[in-house]
Amino acid sequence: MYALQTKDLTLGYGEQTVIDQLNLLIPKGEMSVLIGGNGCGKSTLLRSLARLLKPHSGGIVLDGEAISNKPTKEIARKMAILPQSPVAPEGLTVLQLVKQGRYPYQSWFSQWSEEDEAAVQKALKATHMEEFAERDVDSLSGGQRQRAWIALTLAQDTDIILLDEPTTYLDLAHQVEVLDLLFELNKEDNRTILMVLHDLNLACRYADHVIAVKDKGIYDQGKPEDIVNVDLVERVFGLQCDIIEDPLFGTPLCVPHGKGRKVNRARATGI
Repeated sequence: MYALQTKDLTLGYGEQTVIDQLNLLIPKGEMSVLIGGNGCGKSTLLRSLARLLKPHSGGIVLDGEAISNKPTKEIARKMAILPQSPVAPEGLTVLQLVKQGRYPYQSWFSQWSEEDEAAVQKALKATHMEEFAERDVDSLSGGQRQRAWIALTLAQDTDIILLDEPTTYLDLAHQVEVLDLLFELNKEDNRTILMVLHDLNLACRYADHVIAVKDKGIYDQGKPEDIVNVDLVERVFGLQCDIIEDPLFGTPLCVPHGKGRKVNRARATGI
């Protein structure tokens, strides 16, 4: 089963082609991660899947039908996206921002409901933003602001969640916290999650399915343990490395080559 599918999808800006005739299947109910070098088209692809960018040619299929044929609110009830570096209007509180996630469910005949309120409170609690609910978004730290936007995405309560670098501005502890939250949403609620991550090791740890983007298409895709190796990292990122096993999770762990300080192992371990 697939949540999303592209058919001969070509994307770009003006005369520049970024993605060329891409055929891609996003597994339903899994956590998938797009990886690749800067400027390879990961964010462009994600925006197109959410119908924020019109394709040059080809199409995207959601629930067996082209998304171009679906009403905007219908798509928003099935798929939420957190873009890169979103900006909130000045003076908007966290609570007001998160409430925007319920917009797809509002109409002249169906105003704010107990279900809407419960979804908002659940999203605030999940992202640990309850105590900041009345704070202006623009008064928050970068990490707090990012969590507020993630809360908005969760409040939308969709089966498919698209996220472009959801760990941006977060310190290491909050990066793991956010990815743990998304992992739980995937495993416990069977949400389909597709996100862009720059940290290859975190991608390998959390993803069921990794999609490596290069040269306007897919270089390789599959389980991290099946495709992430020295050759892939060198070809996709232009980086020499060693790949070892993560001692905690057994997933691939990239150790990049390069310059750095070397420690006397005997002295450091007391041997």
